[in-house]
Amino acid sequence: MKRWAIALLVLLLGRLRRRPKVPKEDPIVEPGPPDPGAETLVLVLFGCAALSGIAFPVVYAVDAIPHQTQFLGLALGLAFGFIAVACVVVAKRLVVTEELEEDYPLPARPEEEEAVARIVEESGDRFTRKRLLLVAGAGAGTALGAALLTPAASLGPLLDVSSLYRTPWRRGVRLIDEAGRAFRADAIEEETFYTAYPEHADREQMGAPLVVVRLKPEQLRLPGPRRGWAPEGIVAYSKICTHAGCAIALYRKPKFPPVEPRPALICPCHYSTFDPANGGAVLFGPAGRDLPQLPLEIDAMGELRAGGNFSGPVGPSWWGVRNHGARS
Repeated sequence: MKRWAIALLVLLLGRLRRRPKVPKEDPIVEPGPPDPGAETLVLVLFGCAALSGIAFPVVYAVDAIPHQTQFLGLALGLAFGFIAVACVVVAKRLVVTEELEEDYPLPARPEEEEAVARIVEESGDRFTRKRLLLVAGAGAGTALGAALLTPAASLGPLLDVSSLYRTPWRRGVRLIDEAGRAFRADAIEEETFYTAYPEHADREQMGAPLVVVRLKPEQLRLPGPRRGWAPEGIVAYSKICTHAGCAIALYRKPKFPPVEPRPALICPCHYSTFDPANGGAVLFGPAGRDLPQLPLEIDAMGELRAGGNFSGPVGPSWWGVRNHGARS
């Protein structure tokens, strides 16, 4: 370690020591006059690109902005456009160019390689504010990168995933229909498909919508702990398929017993099929776990209310989903 420290110190001192000026060789590329106006134009263009890139996540985050999709496209298009124009100005007015009638020879000798390196270095002699231009370009590129990454926020939380397990259901919450009317137990008919929502809750939440059906009590084969979850044969399940998050939108009523022996809840997107009589067990399709069941109660007014939360996490399956349950 001592030797390494001494070597690092010597290296730093060598870099800090002023190197003697070496006389420059005759330039290969004819030097061009500085063009402060072009540099200023490039700085302005990079600044406009950075502002356009920043505008994208701002528009994305503010839902109150009308015609949001059009403004998102405009912000992204302007960012790309300003950067493209800035690159054109740099190429046309700030980089010294050399025209040769013959092709460059293959770099077979070290002298030729050194000459090519000198050409590249001397082509940028017209820049007088290199660092400022680099900072401006880096800012524009960073803003554009942030704009391109912003839509990833719609994929869901990255670190705190607890919101994926929360639902608006808890004991005592009434089941209502799309018009806000409470569901009565005596109004639920057999062979009929009902969609219910929690009262006084956001219906857009993934854990909000329910599928409610009535079966004959003797048809139920619910797991032991859920024997009391289906009063009068009425069962409720999450309306969100556990395969890819599509909506359960079909209720199969058996018409030909040899092929369709019992009722089933079906997701029409990928045809995952669930058994409402057996705790939402998967009968067919790509779904990897059962449909979460919600316990039900009937109050003194004969209205349906939740008896608690779901039997499992709502929505599509992902890594580790079985390690967590639904939360109120």
